[in-house]
Amino acid sequence: MSKKIIKYCLIEAGAAIIYVGLVVGLMNNSEKIFDQHSDVWAGVAMLLLLVFSVAVMGLTIFGRSIIWYVDGQKKEALRLIFCKLAFLLIIILLVFLGLVIIK
Repeated sequence: MSKKIIKYCLIEAGAAIIYVGLVVGLMNNSEKIFDQHSDVWAGVAMLLLLVFSVAVMGLTIFGRSIIWYVDGQKKEALRLIFCKLAFLLIIILLVFLGLVIIK
């Protein structure tokens, strides 16, 4: 696998982790934010956050790969997707392992 693909995998998987961390931070503090507004608007805000998050993660994980695929770099695009998914899976496993060890 080329260094270019590995570099993009690390950068984009890192961006996904940072974004997920920010969303989790927002959700952990949602009582402070939405406590006074526990009506319909809190639900609307959370669903909009979900829609936005899906769009951001879709672009982060698949955006560059789609561009490469359309430009004719099909093998590189598929390698990039699988590389990113592999990095994310490794990170997920490390997080779960960390949760088991801490408990």
